[in-house]
Amino acid sequence: MDFTKDDLAPGKQSFGNLLLLDDDTIFTNRIARALEGDGFTVKTLESIAYAMVSLEKNAPDFAVVDIRLPDGNGLDFVERLLTLNPKARVIVLTGYGSIATAVAAIRLGAFDYLEKPATPEQLFSTLTRTEEQKPLPPENPMSADRVRWEHIQRIFETCDRNVSETARRLSMHRRTLQRILAKRAPR
Repeated sequence: MDFTKDDLAPGKQSFGNLLLLDDDTIFTNRIARALEGDGFTVKTLESIAYAMVSLEKNAPDFAVVDIRLPDGNGLDFVERLLTLNPKARVIVLTGYGSIATAVAAIRLGAFDYLEKPATPEQLFSTLTRTEEQKPLPPENPMSADRVRWEHIQRIFETCDRNVSETARRLSMHRRTLQRILAKRAPR
């Protein structure tokens, strides 16, 4: 089903319940206000622990989930949500994007994967687009730094996020790898 903002004329239903799971409260509050104006009933949470408790009470129809949260990996929440509500439309949103985490998110059943900073308009169009509509390809190709970052992330995920094993496979000092992993992905 394809939605537009015009579908919310007086007397029409809202899009449904949306959970925003992100520890960046300024970003989350801005997105929540915009999406509430677009017809979603929005709930914001900052940790996986709170989200899991909330999930047991009421599984949302839509979710926008950050990967890196203070108490764990947002992909664990995605997996649990889709177990409880297989029809939920989940978007994984992260400032630390990589091909490895995108593939993991899609394999778990996420509808899409976006990098921060995402605008409310991008989130609205992604949440409401049909399965048949494909996202547009990126305008700029990946830089050499980004390709290196992607390779490191892929190996890191292959090693089950074990820093020592990843460093060994990449023939890299463990501390160097830790510094690389702590930084944001290059553009």
